Amino acid sequence: MGNIIYIIGEILKYDFMMKAIVAGSLIAISSSFLGIFLVLKKYSMIGDGLAHVSFATVAMALLLNQSPILMSIPIVAVASIIILKLTETNNIDGDASIGLISSFSVALGVLISSLSNGFNVDLFSYLFGSILVISNFELILSVILSIIILLLIILFYNSLFAITYDENFAMTMGINVKQLNYLISILISITVVLGIRVVGTMLISSMIIFPTVTALQLSTSFKNTIIISIIVSVLSVLLGIFISFIYDLPTGATIVIVNAICFVISLIIGKIK
Repeated sequence: MGNIIYIIGEILKYDFMMKAIVAGSLIAISSSFLGIFLVLKKYSMIGDGLAHVSFATVAMALLLNQSPILMSIPIVAVASIIILKLTETNNIDGDASIGLISSFSVALGVLISSLSNGFNVDLFSYLFGSILVISNFELILSVILSIIILLLIILFYNSLFAITYDENFAMTMGINVKQLNYLISILISITVVLGIRVVGTMLISSMIIFPTVTALQLSTSFKNTIIISIIVSVLSVLLGIFISFIYDLPTGATIVIVNAICFVISLIIGKIK
């Protein structure tokens, strides 16, 4: 136990580790809050679809020598709105519209990367995460946007809860369902973009889905599910960062593996209960 405390103390002496912990924890909390609304609405794969969109925007930003995060946020937000529009006005199922946008985005990203002589180191780090080299600007942006996301979720919590379980009932209560669906889509697009530094565009959807489905195995209450999801998500990020640093492993992949282990444990506990 003393050795573990000593190792943690040594790790926390590094400035880049502190930045990784702060940014990773905030994004974990944001993704956990949004995850339950997406999973229960059976719309969880939108995170994966928007992650593919962010791949194209990152490739475009690196080609134009611009900030990948600043360029990705508005474009990914527009893509999330397009997915909703396709679902609402063209009788296309949600998963189909996500598939259309994500496959097009991957193809576009590959074409753009080929213009810059293929997959360079920078693009690879955005594909699979590089939280240990997060910049001060990315940290500040993550803090600001994460706080905005949390405040909006808290402000519209009751309405979001209502549309998650029954949109028709929410409409009869006078709730603007369409507006809130757009709000969720924009918030998830921002979370996806922020998360590409943590686990990368290819793995960010796991931070949205894993903690929520893990929490659902252990809780029957909506609020308790959110709380457990946040605990699991933050714990997975912290353990993933420490383990990857100690054993020189890819941080993003390690965080996802820890999330997967937590899910398996929750399944076992659920079976026992």
